[in-house]
Amino acid sequence: MYARIKLRDTVRVPPSKLGEDIEKVIHSLLWEQFEGRLDREYGIIIGIESIEEIGEGKIIEGDGGVYFDVVFNAICFRPLLQEVVEGEVIEIVEFGAFVSIGPFDALLHMSQVTDDYMVFDEKNKRLVGRETKKALQEGDKVRARIVSLSLKEREPEKSKIGLTMRQPWLGALKWIEEEIEKLMKEREV
Repeated sequence: MYARIKLRDTVRVPPSKLGEDIEKVIHSLLWEQFEGRLDREYGIIIGIESIEEIGEGKIIEGDGGVYFDVVFNAICFRPLLQEVVEGEVIEIVEFGAFVSIGPFDALLHMSQVTDDYMVFDEKNKRLVGRETKKALQEGDKVRARIVSLSLKEREPEKSKIGLTMRQPWLGALKWIEEEIEKLMKEREV
């Protein structure tokens, strides 16, 4: 889930930047320090939205930089267990699909695509249901639920997220649209 959060931190402005617009310098330093940082409480910080307050600068003996206490707003993405998310299939492999959900890629194991047994079609790079013939391929938009979550603060690229689509109203968005059309036709009769 995307969220706007308010953070407080101290930013060190190096002596070479002290002659510039201090707010712009601090904004740039906050981006360098926080963008892409993963925190268990907040998730991954996407970017710095605005600065609310810059305190008086403090000078520490022996250091030419000036330290400012800063209050700022950031945008973050924090996946939550059991959350329903939408994403795009970016890769199909023999054991499932990788789905891009915000800044993370999540694994949709082939056993979690549908109740039907899925078969890997290597030639066409897709997963196909044995009985339903429903196919999932790269570029498909999907709605899934997060069923496992392991976020690694020190190495965000090694974080793991597991998905399932084995519930009503989850799946490839094209499948959901077909199901809605089918229900609408049944109601007309």
